[in-house]
Amino acid sequence: MKPRTPKDTDLIFTTSQWLPIPLEETFAFFAEARNLERITPPFLSFRIVTPGPIEMYPGALIDYQLRVRGFPISWQTEITAWDPPNGFTDVQLRGPYQKWVHRHDFHSENGGTRVDDTVNYLVPGGALIDQLMVKPELRKIFEYRRAKIEELFLPQ
Repeated sequence: MKPRTPKDTDLIFTTSQWLPIPLEETFAFFAEARNLERITPPFLSFRIVTPGPIEMYPGALIDYQLRVRGFPISWQTEITAWDPPNGFTDVQLRGPYQKWVHRHDFHSENGGTRVDDTVNYLVPGGALIDQLMVKPELRKIFEYRRAKIEELFLPQ
């Protein structure tokens, strides 16, 4: 399947977080696929089913199982761009979205690293379903993720 590229009709979700750790250490954490289980909310029952260790490179496939609103979902992503330690992109090949392109960017900033996430996506039902159901859930997921990352990397 050919990855879709961003278009004007895409829905977009962005978030940014600063961490007081070096760029290379930040990238290494996010590049380890198993860490996604550590920073995903329990209500998703998220688990990676691809046997480990998972080598990351353009073309790498990762399979997940999760629950969305109680329904079991199989999700597969492909790493389509890999640029250590600056960023990478994963694209949904199979899953709940019509389109999901998630760009992870890492920038050295103020003695630490800024992590920027940009998700270009499409959902069945379009913008209305997005505003009522999907975007609020994405916010909840990424807020949980932010809190877990702070717990792991910010001094207590």
